[in-house]
Amino acid sequence: MVPSPTPSRQPPSESRQVRGHILFAVGVVLALLLAWQLRQVLELVYVSALFAVVLMPVVQRVMGISIRGWHPTRGIAVVTLVLSVGLALAMLFTFALPPVLHDVKRFSDDLPAKVPELVARMHRLPMADKLGVDSMAQKAENAAASFASYVLNSMPVWIGRILDLITALILCIYFMLEGEFAYFYFLSFFQPETRERLARTLLVAETRMSKWLLGQGALMLTLGVTSTIVFAALHVRYFFLLGVLMGLFNLIPVAGGVITIVLASGVAALDSWTKMAGVLIFYAIYVQLENGFLTPRIMRTSVNLMGLSVLIALLAGAKLAGVVGAMVAVPTAALVAVLIDEYIVQKDPAAAEQVRKAHQAQS
Repeated sequence: MVPSPTPSRQPPSESRQVRGHILFAVGVVLALLLAWQLRQVLELVYVSALFAVVLMPVVQRVMGISIRGWHPTRGIAVVTLVLSVGLALAMLFTFALPPVLHDVKRFSDDLPAKVPELVARMHRLPMADKLGVDSMAQKAENAAASFASYVLNSMPVWIGRILDLITALILCIYFMLEGEFAYFYFLSFFQPETRERLARTLLVAETRMSKWLLGQGALMLTLGVTSTIVFAALHVRYFFLLGVLMGLFNLIPVAGGVITIVLASGVAALDSWTKMAGVLIFYAIYVQLENGFLTPRIMRTSVNLMGLSVLIALLAGAKLAGVVGAMVAVPTAALVAVLIDEYIVQKDPAAAEQVRKAHQAQS
């Protein structure tokens, strides 16, 4: 009789390798599911870590101060930074908040009387009937009537946002105090050659993100001061409130400017079309000045991102995490751009020189 062939068996090492791949795939799926469940917590951690990275150069500069040979420790530098921010906020609340609250109260008191006047003025416009002025006015009145109930119902949401902000602030302080240990622990997972290259790359990204904060602060201050001065010169109501909002909302690129200019022009229209036209003309001139002069010199030299990259990052950040995502979109894009430039882009010096010359010719 011919013996039947015995079934072939996989070597033990190959079988263990297959089981290892299966377990790794299952672990990745479980980790992704856990990350999805904890996405809000991870968002807080990421935003806190990002701003800690952005603020670390300030802490290091404070640590570099020499007072008769004594240098502040990291803890003292972080406390100094926190106290400085707290002092700036206290000054803002002391000197800027009362006029803002006064303007808010005036706005809420004047709105019921001003809306009918604005509707009557819009009725005098050409093609007012086709624009649906009456339906727009009815919607505005309904929105004003439901505003109080909206504020009351959304109080838990706002309280939750404030608690998230406090949590992010505490996490940011801890990252500045102990983030260096987590950073070196993360680098220890890589081989020495890879670790050195990654450390250099992350250092470049840290420099770009830190310069982004300084550039963004300069743009916010410029817009806030100039808009307050112009609105005051035009005798626009609540000019101080509108100027502060213009500066603060500039932290949210594109969307923040659209929201504030719609609000400012609407408030100016309560008095006259001339004031509304003045507000729109000012903003149109400022946008051209910012995009053509300020942003290229303040942001491009620091973050080094193309306008298309910034716009895509803003759209993605706003879609993923709303306002918070839009706020951190540009520094995140800077981090991703540095990593892509180091590990993926095949660098061609001749092509890079041609691109640089083309940009110079366009500018």
